[in-house]
Amino acid sequence: MSVPVRVLVAEDQALLRASLAALLGAEPDLEVVAQVADGAEAVRLATRLRPDVVLTDIRMPVADGIEATRLIRAALSDTRVIVLTMFEDDEYILGALRAGAAGFLLKDAEPQAVVDAVRTVHAGQALLSPQALARLLGPVPPARGGGIEGLTPRQREVLTLIARGMSNTEIEEELGITRATRRSHVTALLSRLGARDRAQLVIAAYEAGLVRPAQQGS
Repeated sequence: MSVPVRVLVAEDQALLRASLAALLGAEPDLEVVAQVADGAEAVRLATRLRPDVVLTDIRMPVADGIEATRLIRAALSDTRVIVLTMFEDDEYILGALRAGAAGFLLKDAEPQAVVDAVRTVHAGQALLSPQALARLLGPVPPARGGGIEGLTPRQREVLTLIARGMSNTEIEEELGITRATRRSHVTALLSRLGARDRAQLVIAAYEAGLVRPAQQGS
């Protein structure tokens, strides 16, 4: 039997926290190792328990989700963080992603979407809605470099497809490249752009103007 994905839930609303823990704990491949009500406690227990995934509210007492994400990612490079948010939290979400979150999930998401999100980020994928990210960034300015000027044409193509939300397999099929080649390009992108993961590559692509709202869903 495979080892279950270990999850820590951080949410200051008791009812929602209990509901999330019950939802995730009911899955045979997931295990909730702790429930906490504030960001500081999330950091403390995450450092001690070393969960695979932390599901955290973005607005919490003592330390918010952004600070908790930054500290957890600094201490535990293998732990993935998903932030829970409402659309009114626009100004916080990019901060959480820059702090190292693997993505964000809206609080009105369907229960199955929450379960799938944990599995997605544990598998190393970014959890980003192109529509929501476009809303957060607003009108995208023309490309201004931002570290992308040294990328090869193929690396730009890979970065653009990542930002459009394509999976690894879809990128390989779209470009007609092997898994090893795709991995090589992603590794080069992470290094050149100083990004921790795919979520930060998405931000880099939007901020550089490689992807625009009109391209969503294309």
